[in-house]
Amino acid sequence: MRIAELSETTGIPAPTIKYYIREGLVAPGQPTGRNQAKYTEEHVRRLKLVRALVEYGGLSLAAIRDLIAQVDNPDLQTFDLLGAAQKTVTQQKDPRPGPYKDSAERRLHDLLAKRGWRIRTGDPAYHTAVGVLAALDEIGRQDMLDVLDDYAEAAERIAEIDVSLVGDVSDRDRAVEIVVIGTSVGDTLIAMLRRLAQATVGERLYT
Repeated sequence: MRIAELSETTGIPAPTIKYYIREGLVAPGQPTGRNQAKYTEEHVRRLKLVRALVEYGGLSLAAIRDLIAQVDNPDLQTFDLLGAAQKTVTQQKDPRPGPYKDSAERRLHDLLAKRGWRIRTGDPAYHTAVGVLAALDEIGRQDMLDVLDDYAEAAERIAEIDVSLVGDVSDRDRAVEIVVIGTSVGDTLIAMLRRLAQATVGERLYT
């Protein structure tokens, strides 16, 4: 198909497609003549993945370019690829140094060990979790820290559902799309369901 057909099929304007190609997010088409190229279904799939990463993942083009390079790296094992995809959509907020941080890190370490989770100190989620626990301790929300294991249990159940959706990991583009979109959009979905549940449970208890 020509670029006009590619644009019509994907709903992405031709200038945007050309920009994605120049930025290395999508491979060039097969040249068929002067200023002309042929595109395939693989281009359609890749364009839809890039658009999803831009619109729903909220990622910068630099982050997407790095992720695409890993998708196209045949030497990268699927598990490492999925880990890289998850890190791409996880914001890292480093906690402030001090006793609250030290206490939070010990608390998180104990929780992960208790539940048999791998302790990944280099993971953005690890650093952000330490910061959240330190903040809760600093403002005196011991009640939330006391139910940390309950939160972890709910999170593990959600993670099991998330991973079950990945399915056939031999389709690398699909697997990455599910991880990236599922994590970013899924976080919003879980947060909104939590709000709805809070309203219902609160009404049940206090009215």
